[in-house]
Amino acid sequence: MNAVASKPSLKSRAVSSVYRVRRRIATGLAVVLAVFFGFHVMFGRNGLNVYEAKRTEDRSLHQRIDTLQQENDHLKDHVDRLTSDPDAIEHEAREKLHYARPDEVIWTLNDVRRSGDGSSSNSDLAQSVQAKR
Repeated sequence: MNAVASKPSLKSRAVSSVYRVRRRIATGLAVVLAVFFGFHVMFGRNGLNVYEAKRTEDRSLHQRIDTLQQENDHLKDHVDRLTSDPDAIEHEAREKLHYARPDEVIWTLNDVRRSGDGSSSNSDLAQSVQAKR
């Protein structure tokens, strides 16, 4: 048999060249789009960095909510004691309002300023003690 290698025609070479260029352009465009979308997913308005920041903020807000809830429970217990316990009412009246029973005398000591060596002067002590009657 006579096998002669036939050369591709000029037209078929041109067509395959156009397809090759078109394939390279499409591949390059696909790579550019993939890089763009990857960048957008990472750093966009709703990207992963923003998502992590929101998760961190969410955790801190939940901790704050838990802290405030504990404080709220403590204050509710305090209010319940003040509405039902006469000793708690008396304690609040003495501490906050400086109330006393009729037969009591209250001595108020102001802050005593001390000198550098830790001793206080007699004039400071004399001025700091006052009796209320």
